[in-house]
Amino acid sequence: MKDEHPPIAFIGGGNMASAIIRGASGMLDETRVFVAEPDEKKRAAFRNGLATAAGAVEAVIDSETNPGNGQVVLAVKPQVFPAVAAEIGRFFRTAPGRVVVSILAGTRSGSIRSALGPGARVVRVMPNTPARIGLGMSAICPGDGARPGDEQLAERLMRTIGDVVSIGEDLMDAFTALSGSGPAYVFYLAEAMEKAGVAMGFEPDLARRITARVLEGASGLLVREGGSPKEQREAVTSKGGTTAAATAVLDDADVLDAFVQAITAARDRGRALSGGVCPGAGSESDE
Repeated sequence: MKDEHPPIAFIGGGNMASAIIRGASGMLDETRVFVAEPDEKKRAAFRNGLATAAGAVEAVIDSETNPGNGQVVLAVKPQVFPAVAAEIGRFFRTAPGRVVVSILAGTRSGSIRSALGPGARVVRVMPNTPARIGLGMSAICPGDGARPGDEQLAERLMRTIGDVVSIGEDLMDAFTALSGSGPAYVFYLAEAMEKAGVAMGFEPDLARRITARVLEGASGLLVREGGSPKEQREAVTSKGGTTAAATAVLDDADVLDAFVQAITAARDRGRALSGGVCPGAGSESDE
């Protein structure tokens, strides 16, 4: 059964928008979902695909049951946003305004509202790439101009593709560093494990299969059994055993501290970029 929801315009029909629409298919009324996507082949995948952002927003406005209850989801790369804002800004210059859900990495809500207009009630969302398979981790926060409750529809959408936490915007750069970039850290570890497996004699495909299953199983233990990562690690480590020999090498190389420093560097880079709409601010939100 489809839920009642206001009309929604997705600006951008790339991987993340597709994941959200696909994940939320059980709750979305497709006749009230419009997708702006300039690429004709991508646009054909959506029931209501339109070539322009302005066309999608106009379709939302025409479908509104109450003026301003439609919502717009910004699902484009940060460097594309200035052109999008120039195209659709006229819809946000006056009351009553409407909710704008942004999944733009490294772009503060104040910058989005400033570019669109005072009628934009901005809600920021930061998903990560596992959302494509329903295992996402997203953060949500009401931003500049948002009213109480403006984040509710966005939260419902994001829960269809994974877990959601509510945070303040001051933590969004840290969340992006930990979660948005997080899959890359796991892939980095997987790359090392696969490389070691091949060096020890496994065929590459088999080394990759073993590595992927180990990572899947280990993350499953964290999610299902609870306990801290340290506790889980210690439970696998016998004194003088093989795991202890491996972790001793990692400790001698200060790998743990290096990872902490790396994630902090990602956070700091996000802070440097999030002062405005910056080319290259990140593409965790879309491709």
